[in-house]
Amino acid sequence: MAASDSARPKFRRRAADRPDELLDAALTLFVEKGYAHTCVAEIARAAGLSKGAVYLYFPSKQSILEGLVKRAVAPVAAHVLAAADLAAGNIRDTLRTILTIVATALGDPKVFAVPRIVLREAAVAPEIAEMYRRAVFDTVFPAATRMIEQAIESGQMRPVDPELTIRSLIGPILAHLLLAEVFGVHPTDGLALDRLVENHLDILINGLIPAPEPCHD
Repeated sequence: MAASDSARPKFRRRAADRPDELLDAALTLFVEKGYAHTCVAEIARAAGLSKGAVYLYFPSKQSILEGLVKRAVAPVAAHVLAAADLAAGNIRDTLRTILTIVATALGDPKVFAVPRIVLREAAVAPEIAEMYRRAVFDTVFPAATRMIEQAIESGQMRPVDPELTIRSLIGPILAHLLLAEVFGVHPTDGLALDRLVENHLDILINGLIPAPEPCHD
């Protein structure tokens, strides 16, 4: 009885680990072979499971990719949403927080691998891009846009297009990572994401803050 009881928690932990093991195996194969050229049987074999066992956790290959998005990217989106919802006071501090969250997360190869897979496969499988858009952009962009609108209304930013401003915020970080991770154009001192955020923020804020009123003697 005691032996049976001691074995049961181990089994439960093993079963609970299986979705992550499948996702880890899928991520490796998707990166190496591409999403379209990876089959569920290969994912099962890499995870040490039968093909039938995979379907206990994920009903399709696309649901596995959705699982990767939820595990790697959705938490980043949630942190950005929280920062945007709590935005108050100094907009520079809020933007620094958001940019640091995004840059730090995407600087993790396992996280950045997921949007890379989506980018690579979206041209031939638009439903993948649609899934990613719903999971990430459709939640983050409206909240971030409201944050910019509030900063404009409070006088912390001059009147600009809020939606285009969000693209201008995120775009340079994505371009920086794409240059390094996809095209192999590495800065001499590494990715230096912390300095990138500060440099980008300095350029951006100095372009967005209202010009000081001229002095009239």
